[in-house]
Amino acid sequence: MRAAVNRRYGPPEVVQITEVPTPAPADDEILVKVSATTVTAADWRLRTAVVPSGFGPLVRLAFGVFKPRKHVLGMELAGEVTAIGKNVRRFAVGDRVFAACGLGCHAEYRALREDAAIASKPANLTDGEAAALSFGGSAALFFLRDKARLRAGERVLIVGASGGVGSAAVQLAKHYGAVVTAVCSAGNAAMVKKLGADRVLDYAVDDFTRANEKYDVIMDTVGSCSFATCAPVMADGGRLLLVAADLSQLLGALLRPSRSGKRVMAGTAPQRAEDLRLLGELAEAGKFRPFIDRSFPFERIADAHAYVETHRKKGNVVVTL
Repeated sequence: MRAAVNRRYGPPEVVQITEVPTPAPADDEILVKVSATTVTAADWRLRTAVVPSGFGPLVRLAFGVFKPRKHVLGMELAGEVTAIGKNVRRFAVGDRVFAACGLGCHAEYRALREDAAIASKPANLTDGEAAALSFGGSAALFFLRDKARLRAGERVLIVGASGGVGSAAVQLAKHYGAVVTAVCSAGNAAMVKKLGADRVLDYAVDDFTRANEKYDVIMDTVGSCSFATCAPVMADGGRLLLVAADLSQLLGALLRPSRSGKRVMAGTAPQRAEDLRLLGELAEAGKFRPFIDRSFPFERIADAHAYVETHRKKGNVVVTL
């Protein structure tokens, strides 16, 4: 099968399409023929080893000190089950699914454990949209529902609202009944408004940290906020969600005592099948739909990496096979 392989850290050009062995599913695995995948900010970081401050040595130890140990990136997919192991009961050959895979989705086939983060593809989504459900949607669920325990009527500010996680967060915050203020560029304001934001601030003009508005939840998806700058506009009991926290911010979130009920929360979203099933149900109900900025054929996956590296993508970048 063909796979997009990177055998060293570096620019988009290190990603090369080459032939690799097609995996055979183990007894408890399914084999998915990939029809669409995505290139996310996480793929960019793992390709370059450019990560938030403090995580560099940890990432190198986990993924390879001098060169990547895992050569195929890609964290989410949509496709068709083409083979199953003898012990598999949840899926059958011919099922259309989407999945969060950790890595290895930038290939024509991907073997996955039956109990991995896999769910049935919503019938009303394209394969590209289904492939983009997992990464941003799971992160938004984790921070808004699990960390912040968002309640109806609360005031939420989302920094970086036009990105993959931010665009999912706008829609899911509205689903949970929040009043949403989105922060993005003026050029992306119409897109974010269409996703459901009640108000949009232009980050180049409007400094929310100096305004009189108070927020119950501030969600920073781009790594531009700190507790010191956000505390004055956090309501009592307010929560600051740091999606792209560096190591010091992560440790601070774990160790910082609560003052005036204001808290800092960080962490890494888990990959869970139940979360993907919920995202699929919301998509089928018309309450959540991944925003697709650009779509590239598999042969141009290096171009998809280059576009993500500009930091100007809106929503998600899809790769079709």
